[in-house]
Amino acid sequence: MAIKDVKVPSPGESITEVEISNWVKQNGDWVEKDDVIGEIDSDKATLELVAEEAGAVKILVEAGTTVKVGAVVCQIDTAAAKPAGAPAPKKEAVAAAPAAKKEEAAPKAEAKAEASYAAGHPSVSAKKLMDENGVGASKVNGSGKGGRVTKSDVVNYITSGVDASQVGQGWGGTRDNERNKMTALRKKLSERLVSVKQETAMLTTFNEVDMKPIMDLRKKYKDAFAKKHDVNLGFMSFFTKAVTEALKLYPGVNSMIDGTDIVSFNYADVAIAVSSPKGLMVPVLRNAEQMSLAQIEAEIKRLALKARDGKLSIEDMTGGTFTITNGGVFGSMLSTPIINPPQSAILGMHNIVERAVVVDGQIVVRPIMYVALSYDHRIIDGKESVGFLVKVKEMLENPGKMLLGAKSPEEILLGL
Repeated sequence: MAIKDVKVPSPGESITEVEISNWVKQNGDWVEKDDVIGEIDSDKATLELVAEEAGAVKILVEAGTTVKVGAVVCQIDTAAAKPAGAPAPKKEAVAAAPAAKKEEAAPKAEAKAEASYAAGHPSVSAKKLMDENGVGASKVNGSGKGGRVTKSDVVNYITSGVDASQVGQGWGGTRDNERNKMTALRKKLSERLVSVKQETAMLTTFNEVDMKPIMDLRKKYKDAFAKKHDVNLGFMSFFTKAVTEALKLYPGVNSMIDGTDIVSFNYADVAIAVSSPKGLMVPVLRNAEQMSLAQIEAEIKRLALKARDGKLSIEDMTGGTFTITNGGVFGSMLSTPIINPPQSAILGMHNIVERAVVVDGQIVVRPIMYVALSYDHRIIDGKESVGFLVKVKEMLENPGKMLLGAKSPEEILLGL
């Protein structure tokens, strides 16, 4: 018997422990080289455990267990016989693709076995959504391979309407409760949020932005923008661009405290808070001050997809000199965002609501967004924080200022 140990890789410096999040494979399953065996959670990111050799899997540690970096958590018996019907290695499948066209399909018996195994079984994301919404497995018809229930199947069931037999009966709660262990990522997030409240002099200043100029600009050019750059034009790129220009004018907002020193940056690494199945992630756009709107949109899309798939690396989330968070996508009208340490400020975006406002002495209806800047008063004065937020507001209400270094054409003409 030839045994290959699978050890926990190091997620990064200073991390000594991780948690086995879940096993993708089970005891006795056959794996090919580079197949994903399981996932581990650290206090910064989720990583995959990958098979270094082909063979039969033996799980040594249960999911949910905390283990040391470098510990052996799984073994692969490389001398085990490959079971009949096991999937072929990826490289072999690619090489054999032309021949497969002639042979058409796998034996019906194998297909039937696969279908019967998958039928009615939800995927991981589908199961999570079903549990969150109290949807029983028997209520959802699977459209995935072999009859597997996919996340979209659950979403379609939830949005298809209300079961008339359940009207007036409430949501069927019981007197039971459920206790789940916090993930390493959630524990670390909790510690950081509490430390921010205790160790910083955090204040929040608010303002409102008339989003009509941005919305008109998007409406006029969104199709041409998408066609040329192969990415949609969203609000986040405008906010990011406005923030980078405002940081140039107010460098104190782009600074942080290190012991008894103040560290200021001549670049803007903007962290964008995104929601993921693992919780809130904050990947960083490096040198955002050098990016065009199209580059910002493309980078945000790339990082958001990595967050959704649990593929963000520690490098993707380290650094950052300023953070933007958008609670508006969830319907938030107003909030006080918490600073992302060791940064000194964070901008909160919120939902856009049509409101009655006064423009040139007339009451008009405009799409208004409330914005909030939370900042560390130890390093940023009130004048700086208010000035920064006002400048962001001015650029969003007059997008041309982003191109002209936060100045209007008239100011440039007059040398102001």
